[in-house]
Amino acid sequence: MFTSITHSAIYVLDQDEALDFYVGKLGLEVEADVDMGFMRWLTVRVPGDPGREILLERPGPPAHDDATAEQVRELLAKGALGLALILTTEDAHATFAELRDRGVEIVEEPMERPYGIDFGIRDPFGNQIRVTQPADVSNEEIQRQYAAQS
Repeated sequence: MFTSITHSAIYVLDQDEALDFYVGKLGLEVEADVDMGFMRWLTVRVPGDPGREILLERPGPPAHDDATAEQVRELLAKGALGLALILTTEDAHATFAELRDRGVEIVEEPMERPYGIDFGIRDPFGNQIRVTQPADVSNEEIQRQYAAQS
């Protein structure tokens, strides 16, 4: 039935500020930046990964009326919209140091987990992002390790 996921969306309050963060600090690249009149279609992607784009979407028309858009902005600013992204890296500790040096807000330092090493960051709008260095381990092994901890 389906063959892939091509786009995911996250809310941002300011698309130019989002570009500075996602491209300037995280190192993603712009895939599309189109003024559609009723909205700006702004997507970024991991360099070298053309199959998946992230829409940096402002709450508002055409998806939301003014009252709903304001509620979404309030929840976003509180960090209450949940996990926005999980980005992978080959070296979590080096990536952590580089992002910290670039002034990215760190919410959790690198930790060893059954699925690999990961840490948490937050974008300027409140979106929660995880950065993970995946371990070479099956989902069954990860489940077994978590069950053993319970």
